[in-house]
Amino acid sequence: MVSHVSAVAAIAGLGVTDVGKVYGRSATDFAADAVRLAAADAGIRLGDIDGLLVSPGTQGAPRLSLQKVLGPRDLTLLAEVAVLGASPAAMVAYAANAIARGEATTVACVFADAPLKEKGAARDAFGTVRKPPKGFTAYHTAIGAFTPNVYYAMAARRHFETYGTTGEHLAAIAVAQRGWATDNPAAQFRTPMTVADHQSSALIADPLRLLDCCLVSNGGAAVIVTSTQRALDLAQPPVSVMGWGQSHPGLPMHQGSGFGLRTGAAVAGPAALKMAGVTIDDVDLLELYDSFTYTVLVTLEDYGVCAKGEAGEFVVSGATGRGGRLPCNTGGGQLSSYYLTGFTPLIEAVTQGRRQAADRQVPKSEVIMVSGSGGVLEHHATLVLGGAR
Repeated sequence: MVSHVSAVAAIAGLGVTDVGKVYGRSATDFAADAVRLAAADAGIRLGDIDGLLVSPGTQGAPRLSLQKVLGPRDLTLLAEVAVLGASPAAMVAYAANAIARGEATTVACVFADAPLKEKGAARDAFGTVRKPPKGFTAYHTAIGAFTPNVYYAMAARRHFETYGTTGEHLAAIAVAQRGWATDNPAAQFRTPMTVADHQSSALIADPLRLLDCCLVSNGGAAVIVTSTQRALDLAQPPVSVMGWGQSHPGLPMHQGSGFGLRTGAAVAGPAALKMAGVTIDDVDLLELYDSFTYTVLVTLEDYGVCAKGEAGEFVVSGATGRGGRLPCNTGGGQLSSYYLTGFTPLIEAVTQGRRQAADRQVPKSEVIMVSGSGGVLEHHATLVLGGAR
């Protein structure tokens, strides 16, 4: 049995707004509501919060001025954390550190965004290149590389060519996560999916298909982090923050680098496990950042769940789906549920850790590994959380 006694901090509150095609609200509106919901969930007043960490979305909000919207005074910790999809996991780590050092007692970590517009397609949500670069630096625009889809496709193709990975391997990830999403009332997509459905979906950037790509969503989420001792006296079962780690590889996109084959998960994952005093074999479930199916595939390998080149067969075996030996993205993830950057896996981790996931609750959730990935494999943050007993 894994000991949670050494954890100095715990997630005591969780707030999630309506997520998806929710219009007429700004990112700041979503952020403020998420913090209010998280505080109410924990059973505390907004005035009890003395730390606030905010992660701005694509619309440039929320910012530090969120404090004025919410109203807490005399904060001892206030900062923006901007490492893209790695921000939520990084914020929880910073909050836990601050609590351990006595710099704050109750920290709210929040992300919100509102990229979807009522008129317009989801593919237009993140805008277009307004001022294309000139000269040689414009080569990528000439080949149509405007969005992250293209760059992730390059990474996936390199994995394909190096290890023999196939589209069917990616399909197994998408199908398994849709299977979990069918029992998640918050999921945007709940209709069961087959491998054939995946393989017949539109090719977006070879080898990535439409069903390999994450959703675009409006909404916000927040967690309240406090000391483990205090969390025991609050309204919800505490989820311990046992370990954390970050890595920012800085790999260039050229043939001689490890781009596409190795990510920051290879450093951040083992670091978080070591801090928590556990190994990958102790992990009960994974909640992984899944901007694309490929991101899940390479993270499984970099975390040491399986060897390089073996993640494809691992997911095809059903290991990450219902009844599998290592459940993964049990809410449907960003592929089928909703996209709130690294908060999507964190929300599900807290829900499973509290044993409040209803029909999708896994049998054992004592040790949960959570990942966040930012940019095109440029940033990675990992959390190891301890579920309530």
